[in-house]
Amino acid sequence: MNEKVIRVSDVMKPKFITMDRMETVGAALQRMNEEGANVVIVNKRNADDEYGIVLLTNIVSEVLALNRAPDRVNVYEIMSKPVITVNADMLIKNCARLFANVGISTAPVLEEDEIVGIVSYRELAFGGLSSG
Repeated sequence: MNEKVIRVSDVMKPKFITMDRMETVGAALQRMNEEGANVVIVNKRNADDEYGIVLLTNIVSEVLALNRAPDRVNVYEIMSKPVITVNADMLIKNCARLFANVGISTAPVLEEDEIVGIVSYRELAFGGLSSG
């Protein structure tokens, strides 16, 4: 019996939010709410820089829980950087293993050094387990 090959590119969300590192958490929250997103990719400053990522969990634990004003905190202050990325051609079972091994739940998807989507446990589970 042949196992169906499912790659990250088959299940990723191709639409995602990017922001400049100097934008506020308040602006990030507004965009995330408008677009129904749980993550913001923080753009590189230049070609030698790395992408960053801000998850809702970062906002809740580093802004809300500490009673900080979202409009007075820049995204660079709470982002994780460098962000762990996955290749669009990676098999989803290997992506799931990577997530479990390093303790992440969401990652940008790269193709030729450009972010082309976002993948999370949700896409892996529903794309990998419901397609069989």
